[in-house]
Amino acid sequence: MNILHASSEVFPYSKTGGLADATAALAKSQAAAGHAVTLVTPLYRVIRENFDDLKPLGRAQMLANVWSLEPEPNLTVLFIDEPEWFDRNSLYSHIDDAERFIFFSKCVARLARHAEIVHAHDWQSGLVMPLLADETIGKVFTIHNAAYQGCFPADKFELTGLPKSFFDWRQLEFHGGVNFLKGGIVFADLVTTVSPRYARELLLEEYGCGLEGVFQSRVGKLTGVLNGVDYNEWNTTDNPYLAAAYSADSLDGKHLNKLALQREFGLPELADVPLFGNISRFTDQKGIDILLGALEQLLSSSLIFQFTGLGSGDSLLEQSMSSLAKRYPKQVAVKIGYDTGLAHRIEAGSDFYLMPSRFEPCGLNQLYSLRYGSVPIVRATGGLDDSVIDLGHGEDMATGIKFGDCSVTALGQALGQAQELFADRERLARVRDNGMRTDFSWTRTTAEYEKLYAKIKKPTA
Repeated sequence: MNILHASSEVFPYSKTGGLADATAALAKSQAAAGHAVTLVTPLYRVIRENFDDLKPLGRAQMLANVWSLEPEPNLTVLFIDEPEWFDRNSLYSHIDDAERFIFFSKCVARLARHAEIVHAHDWQSGLVMPLLADETIGKVFTIHNAAYQGCFPADKFELTGLPKSFFDWRQLEFHGGVNFLKGGIVFADLVTTVSPRYARELLLEEYGCGLEGVFQSRVGKLTGVLNGVDYNEWNTTDNPYLAAAYSADSLDGKHLNKLALQREFGLPELADVPLFGNISRFTDQKGIDILLGALEQLLSSSLIFQFTGLGSGDSLLEQSMSSLAKRYPKQVAVKIGYDTGLAHRIEAGSDFYLMPSRFEPCGLNQLYSLRYGSVPIVRATGGLDDSVIDLGHGEDMATGIKFGDCSVTALGQALGQAQELFADRERLARVRDNGMRTDFSWTRTTAEYEKLYAKIKKPTA
């Protein structure tokens, strides 16, 4: 099958979050399965500065120069080169983002004419779907996070070149403006999101972010497909970032990674103290305020534990995290920013991994933590609920700990369960082993998408 993906970020070329990991890994897995896969993304400044083996594809019938790489057999990555729009220090949050991603979507639509399936991701490529409305191409639109919609003033619609009839409440118009995400949802043949539970949550006012009515109108074409893990990237046996190799069959190295992480963060090297980890955007969505409250509560008790955190985002949450680390330097250590190697080391060195998200379309770190033997503690929402089996099911099945209410109290109770589990080394070993042996590879996700593509693939002439 000839598949073309459109994504505003792709690992390892550009990244602000899980979108980059997911699109890159899905395309890579589909190529490995024998499909001819093209992945289209903007040529940002960071790519130009760090990848010097790009090959020119040319400009014929295009709006911009196009560069290419072939990182894997059957996989081609195309980079849209237009410095006016993409030669920036950051990927998003520019005053002209509407113009930038209208331009990107038009370029994708030009490149997509010979594909059998066009698969666009998130609001930045949402306009690809209406731009291809008259083409006999199977169109899939995936929502990685409905909270980000690409809403702009009505006068930006004219720049799309779409028929004026498309600007109405049934299609692209939204509260008087234009909504790129809504356009992708309405004009796609199939709408997917990144976990089955999140697909159900999008129908509700609490999670639909104002578009729940639109999702309800497309309920027959809306489905959830859980993201996977690239185990070549996220592995514990051949990983240059880790202090020692380990696996479910040989766990000794897990202990060495814990000691190395404590040493790296300047924490006391204590094997018999539970170490909690978190890697996150510091935002309300990720429940960082709840995490801070629960840590404060635990620190004021007689229980002994350690916490390591890595992330950035809201300045007040960054300050609160840093302040907590300064007040409790022997128990809490935080790095503001992002560091790929450190992310791997936190996953490997932690005993438990914390994800108290208010909502989480899929989540990837809980999947990484399962393989790394860091027992996930998650709120039962979205993909977190789909991928973690709660301790209440018994240690022969359980892979983690879930809590329901989005509150300091509920997370505190989950942390208490973790303390009890840590104290019972035999139970901890069984739960850890269950998690490390789960398989969330992209092979499963790829097979699900093959079935979905087959339903909408247009017959060839």
